[in-house]
Amino acid sequence: MLTPKLEQNLTERGISRRSFGQIASFLAAGSALPFYNEMAMAQASRVDNAPVGAVMINANENPMGPCKEALDALHSIAAQGGRYLFGEAEKVRNLLAEGEGLKSDHVCIFPGSSAPLHQNVLAHCSPAKSLVMADPGYEAGAGAAAVVGAQVVRVPLTRTFAHDVKAMAAVKNAGVIYITNPNNPTGSVTPKADIEWLMANKPAGSILMLDEAYMHIAPNPQFNSALVAADKDIVILRTFSKIYGMAGLRAGAVLARPDLIEKINQFSNNGMLPITGMAAAAASLQAKGLIAERSKKIGDIREDVFAWLRQKNLKYVPSVTNCFMVDTGKLTKEVIAAMQKENVFIGRPWPVWPTHVRVTVGTREEMEKFKVAFGKVLSV
Repeated sequence: MLTPKLEQNLTERGISRRSFGQIASFLAAGSALPFYNEMAMAQASRVDNAPVGAVMINANENPMGPCKEALDALHSIAAQGGRYLFGEAEKVRNLLAEGEGLKSDHVCIFPGSSAPLHQNVLAHCSPAKSLVMADPGYEAGAGAAAVVGAQVVRVPLTRTFAHDVKAMAAVKNAGVIYITNPNNPTGSVTPKADIEWLMANKPAGSILMLDEAYMHIAPNPQFNSALVAADKDIVILRTFSKIYGMAGLRAGAVLARPDLIEKINQFSNNGMLPITGMAAAAASLQAKGLIAERSKKIGDIREDVFAWLRQKNLKYVPSVTNCFMVDTGKLTKEVIAAMQKENVFIGRPWPVWPTHVRVTVGTREEMEKFKVAFGKVLSV
């Protein structure tokens, strides 16, 4: 059931009562219920009962998994799994706030970053306020936009594969402008100066939602926490799923003004967060040299594959993270199916680029197997 206050808020924003049931289900599921399009995306990348020896480079996972410090912390706290240890999430919150130069009330911890992504769209989009995003880009927020009857405006990337911030700012009825930086699926970066320009020139009343899930992997990461510290209209999403290798442990955060966090939490029913994920997240934040070490390792493997692609005269997007896109010249679904026959599983298609495939950077051994299979499938 939605609270009377929330129902009034939705009604005043012109959201149909037919949407209330879906929103109530989302809340009842503790924000774990995916919207229809996210379910479709998950199914497109999901592989059940993978064959023995399969190369799984389809879901932007980090094959290194949690670091040793995180595993030690996880094992140590598991025996206390029968207790409501709320303080574990507070540790993560305080560590993040300190590391980002923010007050603790500007940080909110979640089980991953998918839920607050959806909730921010629910909070700020409506039939009169659109979701503006890149094309290709990470589409999960479009499901939440559909629930509240909001239009989704898809803006093509620039020739350098950055977000076209001027075109995005030109959408006058924007409720949320969503930027994933580096972008998923292209792995390309939008310069910090462009983010700052968009912050200063976006439509009045709109919220900039900046998803920095992949930024830690970039060789020269440029974070934007200073915009939060300056109390701008920005919501930054962070996750422990990528550089920290904790996709299955579920830990993430929002960096934003307290009033924006409160609006997001109208649609939240988080309650108790998993203490194993929280303990691992806290330990990861304190692990010395972890980000630089992992960023270099992923980068070295990625650049080796890029050198091979250039040798084979294959066009690719110059990614700085743990995924990249290659133009195969063939229909994406056909290439995906052919690669599966070689026991190599790559990412799902993006309709706007019908001949591109997305590939996750796996281990060096996995990427050698990828080269062999990809060369065979494309006859290069």
